[in-house]
Amino acid sequence: MPIPVDSIRKIQAQCYRIDDEMRWLVALLADTGMRLAEAAGLLCEDFGHDDDGYYVQVKAHPWRRLKTSSSARTIPLVGSSAWAAQRLLQDGRTSRFAFPRYNKTDQTTANATSAALNKWLKAHAYENATMHGFRHSMRDRLRAVECPADIVDQIGGWQTEGVGHSYGRGYPLKVMRRWLNSLV
Repeated sequence: MPIPVDSIRKIQAQCYRIDDEMRWLVALLADTGMRLAEAAGLLCEDFGHDDDGYYVQVKAHPWRRLKTSSSARTIPLVGSSAWAAQRLLQDGRTSRFAFPRYNKTDQTTANATSAALNKWLKAHAYENATMHGFRHSMRDRLRAVECPADIVDQIGGWQTEGVGHSYGRGYPLKVMRRWLNSLV
């Protein structure tokens, strides 16, 4: 189930207050709609910054595969996700992983990560809330601002029907950032 926007705001406020690696991951998911495994398996070098702000490149890694080919994408970071990127990159990490606690083996531990984060989330949101709910919420939040479906699909890494959608490079970060900024 999607997490209501008022609950997302409360969760983000808790993330800002606690300000640790676990909450950076929650904050990253809250305003990107990324899959938990996609985010948990990121490298620090997957994050970038341009004149308009932070972004993250979601791509396959040996320790974490992607669900579909359309899952490979670049997402502009706004709101809590931009805050999380800034905190990660200013942390003076010695690991190449953005979230090393979830990458201690040759595979991202998405199930253990999900269990730990879901436990925290339920204590700060509502009983049935899950981390995957942020993904459903992102789609609903973008619908609510009348974001075109193909931009929604590109942001979320969802497959879009039709051959024509696979042509070209997709929407530039500036266009996606404009739509995401309308959510925060």
